[in-house]
Amino acid sequence: MYNQHSLDTVCAALAYAMGIEPPAHAAAPNPKLVEYIDQKLGGKKADRIVMYNPDAIGQWIYEKYPKFTREAKWKSDIEVPLCTVMPSVTPVCYATMYTGAQPEVHGIRAYEKPVLTIDTLFDALIRAGKKPVILAQKNTSLSIIYNNRDMDYIICDSIVETNVKAMELLLEDKYDFIVIYNGNYDTRMHHHGPESVNALAELRVNSELFATFSLMIERNWKHHNTLVGFAMDHGCHEIDGNSGAHGLDMEQDMNIVHLYRAYPAQND
Repeated sequence: MYNQHSLDTVCAALAYAMGIEPPAHAAAPNPKLVEYIDQKLGGKKADRIVMYNPDAIGQWIYEKYPKFTREAKWKSDIEVPLCTVMPSVTPVCYATMYTGAQPEVHGIRAYEKPVLTIDTLFDALIRAGKKPVILAQKNTSLSIIYNNRDMDYIICDSIVETNVKAMELLLEDKYDFIVIYNGNYDTRMHHHGPESVNALAELRVNSELFATFSLMIERNWKHHNTLVGFAMDHGCHEIDGNSGAHGLDMEQDMNIVHLYRAYPAQND
């Protein structure tokens, strides 16, 4: 059974969290995430959002190996089950996540990385006077498909460099919307299989990094209303040869679960 709500509902929910108009083609906001934001922030809006985007962590992996995601669960409040889009490959799915549009609308319908020309969440943020930034590794989907906007891009040679820079930005506190991409689990999954020791070790790394980012926000952004998300693009499945893949219309590839936590500003 596929999850009820599509990945396309995330974009408008993030726009709602910041009190801005969503992109032109975005689907209606995810009701569970909207309800949580209203409850946790007491009807106020977030002035900061941090989206940590690990690659290829399926809901079945998340549920089967809870000890490898316990840190992420510890520093989040809510699970949002989602059904991603087809084909369930990285550029297609991340294009939907930050446009709120289905592939036939945003235009990426295969494993290709063109620069998107339709309205995106980043365009909406810029129109609202917000300052977004994307941190990703060279030649990855998120380092390319949202280019050519009046915003900052920090493109790194490695995942380690990306995450160190992300921590620096959290301490600097100059961006309103931060996207951090890590493809480490996806890489190990393709080579060794979704349930291999190599892949699960990277899953734990993703979990620990999210918890670190969330804890840094809790301790250093006490004057902000902040939403932080652990938001993957698609799932994965095992194939012959003890390796892994994704891209099919099947539950293992399509069902994912995002984690979110909101931190209300603390009055001195």
